Parts: sequence; structure tokens; C-alpha cells
Amino acid sequence: MIRSGLFGIASAAILAIAVLAGCDRLLPARLVLPTDEQAAEFYTNHAGVEHVEVNGTIVEVRVRQPESQLDRGGVIWAKVGPYIHLFSPDTEALFQRYNGVAAVRVTTVTGGDRQVARAMLRRDALSDILWRRSQNILGRALQGGTERPRLLEELVDWGEQFTEFEYNPDFTSR
Repeated sequence: MIRSGLFGIASAAILAIAVLAGCDRLLPARLVLPTDEQAAEFYTNHAGVEHVEVNGTIVEVRVRQPESQLDRGGVIWAKVGPYIHLFSPDTEALFQRYNGVAAVRVTTVTGGDRQVARAMLRRDALSDILWRRSQNILGRALQGGTERPRLLEELVDWGEQFTEFEYNPDFTSR
């Protein structure tokens, strides 16, 4: 009788220890946000990026888009700017490294600081498969978009499906 009582107590103690050891899995993960400098490191190799800052849980990226590009490429180049940065492997890596980042917003501006386009990609907008597809579309657009503008249009169409976006009508209603 004493023996079975000790076995029951030992079993209950082991069970309690196992339950308590797993309690940390019941708590939400600690959200980690980058500093402005840490977020900017993800975009150091992106042409035209002039400012990156963390605003709450949103990483804001400001990109200067050459007016010559807008004159030459017209509406499609005005629209495609934000998606070139949003669908990059660097944005995906930023989301993976910092679980507190809720979204990345890219704003393209002219030399005169006029906003051209803005798009925001939320953390949960793309699954792993959709990230791969996004980067495939981006890669094709970057490689052949100048010769085949349809590739840029595909990137814009894809971006409009997965982001919150706005375009300046001064550049997009031509």
C-alpha cells in the first residue's frame, strides 16, 4: 500500500514537472522589432533606397525613383516601383528575422519628393509557396522587363493582389 502511494506521488510529480516545463509554449512568442539601422541593413543593396525607419510595427522604406525612368517607362514604371522591393528576398528575410514586424511599406518618390506610388505588404499576406512565386515573378521582371514590359505588368498585377497600394494619378493616368 505504501509502495503504490509513493508510486502515485512520484508519477504525479513527474507529470507536474512535464506540464510546467511546457508552459512556455503556451505563452505567445516575444515579439522582436528591428531598430531603424537593423531594418535598413536589409535594403543596403537596393538601388534608390534613401531612408528606412521602423514606425510602430511597420517598416517604412523610401525609394527615390529617377524621373527619367518615369518619363521613359510611363505608367507601368510608376506602378512597379514598390513591388521591386516588397517581393525581394530581403523583405522575406526581414519578416523571418523580426517576428514583430507586421508589415513593410515601400513609398517611391521623384527627385522633387513627389510621391509616385506606395504599397504595403502584410506579414501574413504570403505563404512560403507564394513567396517563391513572388520572387520568381520579380526575377523575371528584373531580368527582362525592359525588353518585355508585360513582365513588369505581371509584377504589378501580382502586387495588387497581395498589397494595399495607392498610385499618384499624376503619374498613372496618362
